[in-house]
Amino acid sequence: MIPEPPKSPIPVLPNTMMNPVDWVVGWARANSLWPLVFGTSCCAIEMMATASSDNDWARFGLEVARASPRQADLIILAGTIVEKMGSRLITLYEQMPGPKYVIAMGACTISGGPFYYDSYSVIKGADRLIPVDVYVPGCPPRPEALLYGVMKLQELIRKGAWRNSLTHKPIYREPISDLMTKCAADWEEKEKKKQEEMKEAQERFKVENPDYKGYVIKRVVGPKFEEVAPTPRPERGLPQVELFNILLEKFPALGVYSVPEVTREKIAELGNQYVLDVVVSREDYLPLIRFLQSDERLRMNYLIELTAVDWKDHFDVIVHLLSIDKGHKIFVRCSLPHDEHPEIESLSDLYAGANWHERETYDFFGIQFKGHPDLRRMFLEDDFPGHPLRKDFVDPSRVVVRPY
Repeated sequence: MIPEPPKSPIPVLPNTMMNPVDWVVGWARANSLWPLVFGTSCCAIEMMATASSDNDWARFGLEVARASPRQADLIILAGTIVEKMGSRLITLYEQMPGPKYVIAMGACTISGGPFYYDSYSVIKGADRLIPVDVYVPGCPPRPEALLYGVMKLQELIRKGAWRNSLTHKPIYREPISDLMTKCAADWEEKEKKKQEEMKEAQERFKVENPDYKGYVIKRVVGPKFEEVAPTPRPERGLPQVELFNILLEKFPALGVYSVPEVTREKIAELGNQYVLDVVVSREDYLPLIRFLQSDERLRMNYLIELTAVDWKDHFDVIVHLLSIDKGHKIFVRCSLPHDEHPEIESLSDLYAGANWHERETYDFFGIQFKGHPDLRRMFLEDDFPGHPLRKDFVDPSRVVVRPY
């Protein structure tokens, strides 16, 4: 049974049926929202909890969550929106039939949250991409907060009804800026003004109460715990000294990272907790790794990781290998000059997993891998300017430098 309509904010037109029809349309739309399934990060867990039995958003008319934008009229943005997802979000929004509504849920969605500073990939607010009707703050907001946001949206829909459709807020076009420094400066100015206004009262209080002493907060001394010795790692495979000896026979110019004037005795002193981290020249990089893979004593047949480190004056390409059969591990480190496009040989012919690892390293550092079958960006758009994990990367249109 449809309840009695409240007093409509729309002016009553005499001798027409428009106002009752308008109210019924608004009531129907507000209580039959079909949300799109769209969760990109941890806020999606709270959105799922809102739909589950404890909270049951079906009580508010959100019975059917749709997997297709063509069957949805509400999109709840739950979680971080990264730049590569931005164009997909716009596509989903454009594919939704109107009238359509947007709820931005959580600090990351609303403003970038903890990723507002020093982040090259997180969009600093969903309203920079699509219009947003209701904001639900929190990190993450509880299901009750999301339900309250849904109810506020329903109020807006009922007010808009049919003739006065809900007018979306415009897309936010302001450039990103250091908001924390601006807010801190505004706060300092307000505090200064407040102190000036209270100065006379403070002086009078000191005269009237010469013996007054403010409350001193006593700091609690933290407890001290006994040092716990680390549990020794069981040694698997060849000892580090033996690994080093085998490699030194084949590559006499081999070094060990952070161990000057390396000797077998120094390697033995490091113990079995240490994973051998050898430094190799670019000329010996591919032959050394091929030897590690093919030698029967070593059999380094599994690539754990391939990445890079930017030391400002040079790059280190680091390869982490494991012998599945024997259990020993090794790091291989090769230095490259800090050029715009440093180059090194690809390992994709030796390890299938190197294909993606090298694409990721190219994407973030710009290192070229000679002989790679398909060297292209992996996480960022093709037109992204530069490589964001390089120390010389600067992009004021995307990155706000942390002020502290």
